Amino acid sequence: MQRSLRFRLPQAFRTCLSRVPRRVARTVLRGASAGNGRGLPDTGELALHLASMGYAVDAVDWANCAFPSTDAHLDDPAHRSVRWQHLDIERANLSKLQADGYDLIVLRMVFAFLRDRTRLTRTLGRRLRTNGALVVITPLAATTPAERRGIALDEDEVAHLVSMWGQAQRFDANGMAVLVLRGLKKPAAQITNTPSPPLSSVTEVHAVATDAQGRVLLDRSQQGWELPGASAEPGEGFEHTAVRALAEQTGVTAVPTDAHVLGLHLDAPDGFPRTSVVVRISAHTGQVQPLKPDEVEHVDWHPLHALHRLDRLSATSARALDLVWPGVLPYVPSAHMYPVDSTYPPVPGELPEAVERREAMADRVIAGGWAPSLPVQQALRAVPRHRYTPESPLRTAYHSDLAVVTERNDFALATSSVSAAWLQADMTEHLRLTAGMTVFEGGSGGYNAELIAHVVGPAGRVITVDLAPYVVRRTRRLTAEAGSGRVTAVLGSASDGAAEHMPRGGFDASVITYNCWDIAPAWREQLADGRYLVLPLEVHGYTRAIAFHKHGLVLRATDFQFCGFVRDRGPAACTVPTIDLADGELQLRFPDGAPAQTADLDNALAGPRHEVATGVSVASNESFETLQLFLATTLPGFCRLARNRERDSGITALPKGSDAAAITADGSLAYLTHILVQDGPTPEQRRSEFMAHGFGPSGPALAEQLAAAVRRWDAHERAHGYPELQVHPAGTPDAELPTGHVLDKTHSRLVWTWRSDAPDTPALQPEKVSAHE
Repeated sequence: MQRSLRFRLPQAFRTCLSRVPRRVARTVLRGASAGNGRGLPDTGELALHLASMGYAVDAVDWANCAFPSTDAHLDDPAHRSVRWQHLDIERANLSKLQADGYDLIVLRMVFAFLRDRTRLTRTLGRRLRTNGALVVITPLAATTPAERRGIALDEDEVAHLVSMWGQAQRFDANGMAVLVLRGLKKPAAQITNTPSPPLSSVTEVHAVATDAQGRVLLDRSQQGWELPGASAEPGEGFEHTAVRALAEQTGVTAVPTDAHVLGLHLDAPDGFPRTSVVVRISAHTGQVQPLKPDEVEHVDWHPLHALHRLDRLSATSARALDLVWPGVLPYVPSAHMYPVDSTYPPVPGELPEAVERREAMADRVIAGGWAPSLPVQQALRAVPRHRYTPESPLRTAYHSDLAVVTERNDFALATSSVSAAWLQADMTEHLRLTAGMTVFEGGSGGYNAELIAHVVGPAGRVITVDLAPYVVRRTRRLTAEAGSGRVTAVLGSASDGAAEHMPRGGFDASVITYNCWDIAPAWREQLADGRYLVLPLEVHGYTRAIAFHKHGLVLRATDFQFCGFVRDRGPAACTVPTIDLADGELQLRFPDGAPAQTADLDNALAGPRHEVATGVSVASNESFETLQLFLATTLPGFCRLARNRERDSGITALPKGSDAAAITADGSLAYLTHILVQDGPTPEQRRSEFMAHGFGPSGPALAEQLAAAVRRWDAHERAHGYPELQVHPAGTPDAELPTGHVLDKTHSRLVWTWRSDAPDTPALQPEKVSAHE
């Protein structure tokens, strides 16, 4: 059976078909033998006409509204030989069409509307059987009103269509052309040099070179400071352009093998397209001198941390500097950036002051007891911390007690940082590292990973994962500039670990460098048994860096350290439920667990405040960090009460902007503060006593419960430090847990066992309760 394929356009153009005489239609069909053939025509009359001649017809239209017009022909026997299909021939999958091809394909009033006429013509042409014909019926531009030019073809367009076929016949009638086309030609693939367009864009190449002190070379013209650079000459590689510009403008010489393309930026100042290529010079010789005094006024080396103080720096140079050292400038004009994965040896260079400050920092950290092992001490003295914080002055980079913020969000909150050196050293020590280990780090930055890489040595490696593209890009760039080559920065969620980089048996150690509300299953599963995981864990909003030793599925805490880190921004991040009280002056926070019934708390706060003296005091230089966790893990209904910085009605006696440990129950509230009870010239002599405060009907009882817990801590926990802590997988039955206070999180069950949990611990007598109106 012969087959026919017929396409048509929407209703708006159907009236044009009436201008095609039936004699033309008969001419179109001449040469395609009737009877037992297949065609794909337009919906409607022509489809039925082809079917009546013996064709099996696929009638295709892009709009469903085209098909109802055929309902009148339902009783026509020819109708049964027509398949009506709703199909967009340019965009849809044409697999619905007959796989064995067609004898006739008709495009009626379609061709002028096609986006890619050549592609579709060849696609349909390949579906024709031997001696099959493609018929195109189209209005001609010469006889079509100007406002309807888009529906017609001009003579050049017709000629191009005809040129694709071995045989072509044309019939004109009433401003319409009917083209009968056979024998699709094979395309001749040609590669030609197109003529150069008029000058409409420019490519600039910038050379980034640093000296033995790590300073970057800039030259100054009337427009301001900028990197040495030039436009690429015809046939010249970017590396050669950078080397040429460096020599011609500054007198510094390099070879192309020491020039490395790092990426390019695209922008369009004043609508003029510009491509800026960034080339890093890893080695050079020669003395700096301006060789083009008519163009360059001055050439000099500049410390990276001082670049933001330059009076004028070109936008293209600023973007180039930011590509090499992300974050080195506080603001960089935006542009499309395309980094290149370029590999080259670390580029040496640092100020003598940096060496001195690094030694002094290491001395302070070691003297504080944070780095007792020789490998960690050597890492502190060897790894150039300032090169991972290029935007910071040396005194900030090498301050042993300060974290350096490297990224902030729109609310100026820190989202990435390089932690204090003492804390990084302490956490590294508790990983119990040895040479050759493979270590996982969650949360990237560069410096901490390189510290670890130095400890594990040439045979070891560090896999660091972060979900922020900027942080990963910065880590890769800074470790490439100054690293060991043993740190791999991976873009992804750190809570998923890095299974594709995990050695057989698991990672030898894992460290997380952001606040964690929970312990991700991947960290436990991807850690080798008997090895250590160190992470900052949040417990009711209090953060401690805890070292865990893995025993099968159980993690056992071996060390706690008071600390603070940037918050988790990944899929495992926890949103803290809060409740505002007293018209926004106070806020209750529930970092672990659902909020309690607080409907009556505003009424409670309007009543008297009850105070309970605990009789427990601390010196101003004395830590009570274990008290926070003791209250948080042993008291039911625990939460945090925070006071707004801007408002003060005197309700709570809380300092502005502070928060306090609190408990709630029965529409009542109690919280803990401390007041100065003994002054003196030294921190040891100044002492403050803990006071419990209560509001509401159960306020006095809650205040006494809170005060009793403080006394219990003082008597049994204060002198002994942190409790035993075990972490079991979520779903572990209660019967399999050790004795203690259980804090359930999404993936973990934390069991806290304090010394006062022993059954023979004596009870303590309560203090007197007083009330304040």
